[in-house]
Amino acid sequence: MYPIVIFILLLGNWIVFSGKFDAFHLGLGVISSLFVTWISHDFLFHDRKKTWDERMQETGAFFQYVPWLVVEIIKANMHVFKLAMTRKGYEEIAPRIVTIKTKLKTDFAKFVFANSITLTPGTITMLIRGDVFHVHTMSQFLEDDLLEGAIERKVAEVFEPEVLKLRRRKK
Repeated sequence: MYPIVIFILLLGNWIVFSGKFDAFHLGLGVISSLFVTWISHDFLFHDRKKTWDERMQETGAFFQYVPWLVVEIIKANMHVFKLAMTRKGYEEIAPRIVTIKTKLKTDFAKFVFANSITLTPGTITMLIRGDVFHVHTMSQFLEDDLLEGAIERKVAEVFEPEVLKLRRRKK
């Protein structure tokens, strides 16, 4: 079921963005969409245990996550702007590599977490080995913000709510 939905979404995007409706271009769209669906099936469909309702809840939670992430990106942008444009900010610059051990289990949740970190200005996910992330940060403020774990909690809320339940029980 999921591969069919992904294929249809990819083909729809192809048609909309190409703007060409002749047989040649539609054929290329079908071939490309089939190929991408085939090569990404392990990544996108390995946890087929989720029901349609669970997927829809996950989608709704993701759409709530995106505006939160945009606000975090804007705040980090202002901080990096301050670092670059003021003497005090220049003095705060202290590049470092931070190691984070995540509680996230699925590859997709880790993928979203890593990309959310990298989208936030002043931080770059450099390496992921199992549950350990190595992240470059520009300042102590960015490191503290990262180690606070807000991004990981938000990603867990969307993709792995059971991880949050386990954490609450341990506390």
